[in-house]
Amino acid sequence: MEQSVSKQQIRSYIIQSQEEEIKRISLELHEGVGQNLYSILTGLQFVESGLSQPHLKNYLHEMTQLIEKTIQEIRLLSVELHPPALTTLGLLPAIKSYIKLYTSTFGVLVDFESIGEEKPIQEQKSVAVFRVCQEALTNIAKHADTSNVKMGLIWKEEELRISIIDFGGGFVADELENNAVTLGIAAMKERMLLTGGQCVISSKIGEGTSVEISLPLLEGKES
Repeated sequence: MEQSVSKQQIRSYIIQSQEEEIKRISLELHEGVGQNLYSILTGLQFVESGLSQPHLKNYLHEMTQLIEKTIQEIRLLSVELHPPALTTLGLLPAIKSYIKLYTSTFGVLVDFESIGEEKPIQEQKSVAVFRVCQEALTNIAKHADTSNVKMGLIWKEEELRISIIDFGGGFVADELENNAVTLGIAAMKERMLLTGGQCVISSKIGEGTSVEISLPLLEGKES
């Protein structure tokens, strides 16, 4: 038992350390690199406004457009790595924010519904649930061959339940090779186990895939 608990603590520590590093990189991209590029952009725009030679003015305009595009890409990457809303506003706003980014990036529409009153969740557990949802949605965009997803949150006093259902081609778990998809699925299940919750994935060929997530919300129910 002690050995089992020790391994679980190590896995939890590794995941938490990774999340802290991801959070740091996300903040550096947004506050550091992003802000520096924005300063360069405003400087170029100022120079452009004072130029009279058309060829130089056109060249600078092209440069400012490229920097604007780069700033936008950095912002999107920063949000995808660690959405600010997750820390400041909580899980539900972070998921809603990510869905907008997800749809604009992949073109997959998400029919989203949240039932019940949102409950406070420890940040470490909130991050775990967010990552599982993020992995599920990314898998759908890359492998499910569908443009529609149904996602629902049900808030109860003692438990949060999340379902993510696609209407794609589905798969047979036993036939999956040991690749990024199977590792991703294993990581989803592991993350939820470390929070005291569960992640159950079921799929049928031609009928799509469903991901069911459950997270206990009361400390006494997590053992």
